[in-house]
Amino acid sequence: MIELMRSWLKRYFSNPQVVILGLLLFLGFVLIFMLGDMLTPVFASLVIAYLLDGMVSALHRFRIPRLVSLVAVFVLFMACLLVLTIGLLPMLSRQIGQLLQQLPSMLSRGQKELMLLPQRYPDFVSEAQIRQILDLFGSELTHLGQRILTVSVASVRGLISLLVYLILVPLMVFFFLKDKVTILEWVTGFLPEHRGLAAEVWKEVNQQIINYVRGKLWEILIVWAVSYAAFKMLGLQFTMLVALLIGLSVIVPYLGATVMIFPVALIAYFQWGWGSQFAYALILYGVIQVLDGNLLAPLLLSEVVNLHPVAIIVAVLVFGGLWGLWGLFFAVPLATLVHAVVKAWFSEQVKRKADTGS
Repeated sequence: MIELMRSWLKRYFSNPQVVILGLLLFLGFVLIFMLGDMLTPVFASLVIAYLLDGMVSALHRFRIPRLVSLVAVFVLFMACLLVLTIGLLPMLSRQIGQLLQQLPSMLSRGQKELMLLPQRYPDFVSEAQIRQILDLFGSELTHLGQRILTVSVASVRGLISLLVYLILVPLMVFFFLKDKVTILEWVTGFLPEHRGLAAEVWKEVNQQIINYVRGKLWEILIVWAVSYAAFKMLGLQFTMLVALLIGLSVIVPYLGATVMIFPVALIAYFQWGWGSQFAYALILYGVIQVLDGNLLAPLLLSEVVNLHPVAIIVAVLVFGGLWGLWGLFFAVPLATLVHAVVKAWFSEQVKRKADTGS
């Protein structure tokens, strides 16, 4: 067995470029997994700078000096951040507070509706089953209330952290954009010389990540805006909160759209009951998801490598479980990275066999 393992390792990992690629991937995984929470502002700044660098490069192609392009893009970014902080966050906070105030009456009404089910459908459900469901739901709400209380107690600390991030992230974004070449040269200086395979993988994945992140960001903004306009005209409560959640749900392919139908249906039901408005809300949500899945997403993400739906779902489950929201957002690029690594690895093995045979 030991000899078999030794033969396998010698066969596939005797190439120093393969070893270097595996080592770089391992170190990157350990860095993110072990220090992800502490380095969250750095990762967020890198992602934002990665997105804004495309705008800077686009302006620079029009023969605008890079420094002028950088300042213009950074001022636009700060203006958007200011609007988000001053305009959007208070509105979301207000709607969340209103939802929490109405939650007890919603729960009471839902409990009454559930208790009517044994009378209407005695052959399918009993009163004992309904009470068991209500007891389980009540215990879950108790745990949720405890978590909310814990968050509220730590709100001062969270507010301080938010203020620190609002200062650190824009500052790091500016320096990442300004000193991009210097930082890349500094990082490259620590890498081994024989990294041709790693460079080949990065070259293939880099364009896919750019296309995916930018396309997904535009998809979130468009779905958010369309959902807000549609539900605002319908008169649905908590419109901004619901629209934001629908926009963010596109981060998780397939699963996000399925999960979000439940809060939309519940809010519509508690506002209008069973009626035409309730049906219109669900129809609007269905139309938005159909247009997003069949028109918007293919249009924005047409240049991203097509992955099988099973591969995408597995990537969402694995990377989401490892890195939370960041893992969900980058599940498809990370799956593309894995695909590129495997393809490059096997291509290298085929090339080595061809060279040996010749």
